[in-house]
Amino acid sequence: MPEGPSVRKFQSLTSPFVGQVVAKVGGSSRKINVNDLNALRLQDSQVHGKNLYLAFVAAEGPLGPSAEETVLEREAGSRGGSPAQGGQEQVRAPQDEELQEFRHSGSEPPDAAEDRGNWLRVHFGLFGSIRANEFSRANKANKRGDWKDPTPRLVLHFESGGFLVFYNCRMHWCSSPRADPASDILSAEFHRGRALDALHAPNPICYTLLDQRYFSGLGNIIKNEVLYLAKIHPLTRGSLLALSDLERLLDCAVRFSADWPHSKLHGKRLHPQIYQKEQCALGHPVMKETLGPLGGFKRLTWWCPQCQPAVLSGDGDPSPGT
Repeated sequence: MPEGPSVRKFQSLTSPFVGQVVAKVGGSSRKINVNDLNALRLQDSQVHGKNLYLAFVAAEGPLGPSAEETVLEREAGSRGGSPAQGGQEQVRAPQDEELQEFRHSGSEPPDAAEDRGNWLRVHFGLFGSIRANEFSRANKANKRGDWKDPTPRLVLHFESGGFLVFYNCRMHWCSSPRADPASDILSAEFHRGRALDALHAPNPICYTLLDQRYFSGLGNIIKNEVLYLAKIHPLTRGSLLALSDLERLLDCAVRFSADWPHSKLHGKRLHPQIYQKEQCALGHPVMKETLGPLGGFKRLTWWCPQCQPAVLSGDGDPSPGT
């Protein structure tokens, strides 16, 4: 599913529509009544981790709090407010893996039916995306040989004449964004000390990097790339690494996560060095295996045995258990 940097790019597409009124709606979502959005004003657009939050208010009402007031309210909510909530929208069979990740990502509990809130939480699937003023078109035939365009989950037409199209995502109403800037890898308030403590735990380092409690927005692509950049074997237990190694890994994660959305905004494609590669950037053969905690979600992991040698544990075992 799209990682934090990609969701930031989606949010940049919605920003020009903030303050505009929805004139017409469409889409195939079954978890929300898309008609409820008709004649509402898009008040705000925020990203937290891998989730996009859109606030809607009555068009005839005030525009709502200023940007500064919104930030203050959000900070107050993250300290003492109740978490945002959401259900799960039905997905197609190929999305089973992303649904497992959703369940293991520390996502918020469902909203009470009587208090749906005015924030629409958008969680993107494996091929989820947003298009502004254009629809996605099929670039190849499906398994039945049909050239069928993707079906939007939601289409918002605004009074200005522009429109937003949401694909392959689950949407739920919630009372407020669930925000923890200290865990958001792209936030200026990201807490390095807490992240370093998590990385130092006696768990395989590749498991910890995907723990959204400490690295909200960090996904499988970033995990693979930063482990390669830091020259760390994915199954190395964090407790076996020197503090300098953990700091270097964290620096790689923060820098890679920040550079990725910057490149996206300038139309540059990501060029992975290890992710989905048969050879690393230095030409060495790459290993691939599905790794994850016992009873948890497992993800495909790529690493170079030469560039990322295994670190021996105290009993001489070079391969920590999965």
